[in-house]
Amino acid sequence: MKKLLLEAILLALVIAGPIPAMAGVDAGSSISLPPPIVFASPPELVVIPETYVYAVPDVDADIFFYGGWWWRPWEGRWYRSQNYNSGWGYYRNVPSFYGRIPSGWRNDYREHRWRGHQWNYQRIPHAQVQQNWRGWEKNKYWEKQNTWGVQGLKPNAPRQQNRDVGPLSRLQSRIVFASNVRKLSNWAYNLFGLAPASAKD
Repeated sequence: MKKLLLEAILLALVIAGPIPAMAGVDAGSSISLPPPIVFASPPELVVIPETYVYAVPDVDADIFFYGGWWWRPWEGRWYRSQNYNSGWGYYRNVPSFYGRIPSGWRNDYREHRWRGHQWNYQRIPHAQVQQNWRGWEKNKYWEKQNTWGVQGLKPNAPRQQNRDVGPLSRLQSRIVFASNVRKLSNWAYNLFGLAPASAKD
């Protein structure tokens, strides 16, 4: 009976506790939100060639739109929102799209160059992106529009990806999680005066 109770408590704690552990923060600490960025009017975006990721080029902070969400890195963490100017919430992983974004995309934007080719990007109102992003991606809209606006771009050309993807990789998150589960198990066994399963032979 004690063993069943212990297993039930362990299961409940593991289910309730992994998010802060995987995020690499103490359960008692809070994660601060990024400061607001004030826009005089809704931002225009550009599509990053070959990605279907949209970026707000006219602010110093990286703000992206992808998969129906607005995304923003800040102080080594990621945040997302349904709105470009409010409602940011902590996102515990690095978004999947981020590895496809070249670190020098802003220079390419300013110089109208993409991988050595002329980039005639199109500025897109945010409402148009939010309304059409899904259909554009499904129907390969930007490939059909003069190959992303990049003159002479060859489709599916290999891209260099050299990016630091954030505070914790997936492997690091799993290691932190496993370590916390072991600590939690030992704590629960000590609480009930039982020996851990690994100690029984």
